[in-house]
Amino acid sequence: MPLIQSITSRENALIHRLRRLAQDALAYRKQGEVWLEGDHLCSACLARGVPVPVAIVADSAWIGEHGTATGDDERAALASRLARAADKVIVVPEALWKAFTGLESPARIGYLLPLAAHAGSAECSAQGIHATARTVVLDRLQDAGNVGSILRSAAALGVEQVLALKGTAGLWSPKVLRAGMGAHFALNLVEQLDADDLTALQVPLVATSSHTEHVVSKVQLPDPCAWVMGHEGQGVSAALQASCALTVTIPQPGGEESLNVAAATAICLYESLRQRAVLS
Repeated sequence: MPLIQSITSRENALIHRLRRLAQDALAYRKQGEVWLEGDHLCSACLARGVPVPVAIVADSAWIGEHGTATGDDERAALASRLARAADKVIVVPEALWKAFTGLESPARIGYLLPLAAHAGSAECSAQGIHATARTVVLDRLQDAGNVGSILRSAAALGVEQVLALKGTAGLWSPKVLRAGMGAHFALNLVEQLDADDLTALQVPLVATSSHTEHVVSKVQLPDPCAWVMGHEGQGVSAALQASCALTVTIPQPGGEESLNVAAATAICLYESLRQRAVLS
């Protein structure tokens, strides 16, 4: 059974920490911890076997000695079950939950986790990069929704790690977490990298470009490889593009000038997956 504690004061230090994590996109870097809010993210965390030191649950969604749920019975049962998977459960009043939630419709359950540390291995660089993994490299992507969507596609289509260069939206920010829908726990994630750090990769870099004759569906893609996806407006930096072993284009017979970067990434990753399936 987890240790159960009740907090009722807005001035409690934990409440201040949660508020910062929910409202400041980069607070997780300063505090070294991540706030997962909502039953979907919490369930995804458990499904991947991530240890949970602390769960926070509203008394309106808690069935236990420190509170009796007043909300929907099914949601309360789920929240209570997720909370009990943690080493420690902190129950807070409904009104206090609303003081730090980052959601318009609070889910009333969340996990507080230490920021994931990257375990070293024979194939892992000092930066936490796995040298031979199927990879996506994010070059200064700004939009949190795009970043989260790319993480979802990466996890779904066989990518093992995502590397974010400096200038990319925080991978563990609340908006990226929500857009990622649990994909974070299926990937090795490393951020705040310099382009030079990519020399730790032992797989070829592949990027998209409108100035190449290589069509993504008609050229043999290297496998494993690292797909490099660039800034929404500027694209991949010239220096990084020059270091790519291959650049490919995505046909757009509809005549649009460019695709959204998250959509382009999904197309490229699917083509890699399709070619693997054909060759296997």
